[in-house]
Amino acid sequence: MDSTRVTEHPTSHERPQPGIVPADPRGALLRTPEPLATPPASALPAQTRTGEAPTAPACAEHGPSGVPDGSSAVPSAGGGEHSQPADGEPDTHRPRPASEVIPAQPGADGQDRASVTPVGKDRRTGQTLLHGPMPMRRDGDRLRFVGAATRRIARGIDLDEIVMGLCRATVPTFSDAILVYLRDPLPVGDERPTGPLVLRLRRTDRIPQERDLEDGILPVPAPENSGLATVSNELCEVRPGGALAEVLRGVRPVFADAPAARAALPELLGDDLAVPPGQRAILAPLRGRRRVIGAVLFLRRPERLAFEADDLLVAAQLATHSALGIDKAVLYGREAYIADELQRTMLPETLPNPTGVRLASRYLPAAETARVGGDWYDAIPLPGSRVALVVGDVMGHSMTSAAIMGQLRTTAQTLAGLDLPPQEVLHHLDEQAQRLGTDRMATCLYAVYDPVAHRITIANAGHPPPVLLHLGGRAEVLRVPAGAPIGVGGVDFEAVELDAPAGATLLLYTDGLVESRLRDVWTGIEQLREKLAATAQITGADHPPPLEALCDEVLDMLGPGDRDDDIALLAARFDGIAPNDVAYWFLEPEDSAPGRARRLARRALARWGLEELTDSVELLVSEVVTNAVRYASRPVTLRLLRTDVLRCEVGDDVPQLPRLRQARATDEGGRGLYLVNRLARRWGATRLSTGKVVWFELNQG
Repeated sequence: MDSTRVTEHPTSHERPQPGIVPADPRGALLRTPEPLATPPASALPAQTRTGEAPTAPACAEHGPSGVPDGSSAVPSAGGGEHSQPADGEPDTHRPRPASEVIPAQPGADGQDRASVTPVGKDRRTGQTLLHGPMPMRRDGDRLRFVGAATRRIARGIDLDEIVMGLCRATVPTFSDAILVYLRDPLPVGDERPTGPLVLRLRRTDRIPQERDLEDGILPVPAPENSGLATVSNELCEVRPGGALAEVLRGVRPVFADAPAARAALPELLGDDLAVPPGQRAILAPLRGRRRVIGAVLFLRRPERLAFEADDLLVAAQLATHSALGIDKAVLYGREAYIADELQRTMLPETLPNPTGVRLASRYLPAAETARVGGDWYDAIPLPGSRVALVVGDVMGHSMTSAAIMGQLRTTAQTLAGLDLPPQEVLHHLDEQAQRLGTDRMATCLYAVYDPVAHRITIANAGHPPPVLLHLGGRAEVLRVPAGAPIGVGGVDFEAVELDAPAGATLLLYTDGLVESRLRDVWTGIEQLREKLAATAQITGADHPPPLEALCDEVLDMLGPGDRDDDIALLAARFDGIAPNDVAYWFLEPEDSAPGRARRLARRALARWGLEELTDSVELLVSEVVTNAVRYASRPVTLRLLRTDVLRCEVGDDVPQLPRLRQARATDEGGRGLYLVNRLARRWGATRLSTGKVVWFELNQG
């Protein structure tokens, strides 16, 4: 997303400072506040060595050590991890720090800020909580911070996670606020961006102005969408040869008071905004593998110690790790996009609406990070109002598996267009898989449903058997010969023909639905059968469950550990075509065939109450039958189907398909298909193994 995000973090345990206007969320960072009237009265003494007495004077209500009477002494800011042993004192083992963060800077006068004040004890560790981080005394603090921050940045995978990791690692430990600008659009890999260099504000984080304490524990407020983003430029076009372009080209972080940064910051932030004076801001370019991809601005409040020269090295490390992570995230996003596009194009965008059957499908990848697999499903309309139902699974999860799946799916569609029997389709798929490679194996189930005969023919190549849900609620695992997977070679496939009663639902699926590390495939098939039967009982014996809801219920049977593989699901509800809605005849290939076809069609339309279509049907039937008997040597078939539309099919034994052409004025023929194209709702021609079928459809009424 390109929208700017703003979050606040209460982990800088500082009290609100006087002289800061809380109305402007960013005013304390980009504007100079009024000077403090008097120094805070609760300032702690400067850091001392272990065993030395503090130098701060005692107050009236405090003991000689400056600690309230009756309370335990607060460890000095320089004690513990960062203190040196006194002379003559053995160097004892020092414990690891409680958190991997860099402490805040001490005051400019060498003493700790007044914000370092005991406020209670941590409920978990029992340690005293202080208002404000402990002062930094050694370079080891910076090294520990850089290590912790880079590990947090490296945990991110996508762009937002990496940018958020940078912000959360630096605010408030290293800076009080941060602005992250990224190139828009971000270049991917080695591609050369075109157009001007434009930086867009991607995210801002800052310390909240006010916090409430409860029992010494700092609450964590929810992220806010107001603050820095409302007062800063969200879009900045870098002028070629300008000050900002020079800073970005130099790559190295610079202080805000450097001459180059003083001229570059107004171009980045806008002319009406100014950063705090002194070295309280660092501008760090973000450079990826090939080019600059953005910039980061670290800000500290005026009352906090300014950045030091070593902090430029810290900013450079943060910028380098963030830029490389952003580069990898962009490449990962492009790869995920390509994978999504490949998977989307390999699977059908929409299912067809064939006559006499309703379809629904689902596809689930194995995981969000592995979106490309070898599972596929398909529904292919066939001549005679039939439909081919296909489900397959290529072994493996990779771009190669998806590419092989696409080739096998295309081959299956081509073979279905030839109207080959299911076992022949699997045989040719097996040959195609062997041509693709010796290790290209897949399972596939191919079924052909005939709504007129209410029959289904199924051939299987090592795939899990389909489940048929009857209208009464009984779920049956169909007995289909398993066969060998596609790609084995030298095996024969067998097809079986089964009844497909009206109202029944056939469920085709891949093994990811029924097999996982927690259960074997036959246990999963039995659970699927029980799930279908239980779902059917909800709607009753006379009403099959809705198809889309049935698919969702089937997927609900998956448990947390059941997503080891891709899942492809194809459900077909058999409606069929009633016998009284079908009219079928054989016509001898002779000159009287067109006239007889007109008379038979007129009687069928009268029986169905469709007399208003008589003229159009007689004209189109006469033209198509005339073309068929002109070249046919065997009887011509004529079939009328009444569903939501009126469909007419004329078959002959000539394999050549007719082509629509524009007849000249002197031609005696060639106008039959032109009339069909103008009057019919749809029309087409399909080649069969025994010839071809020419069909057309007309709307009823």
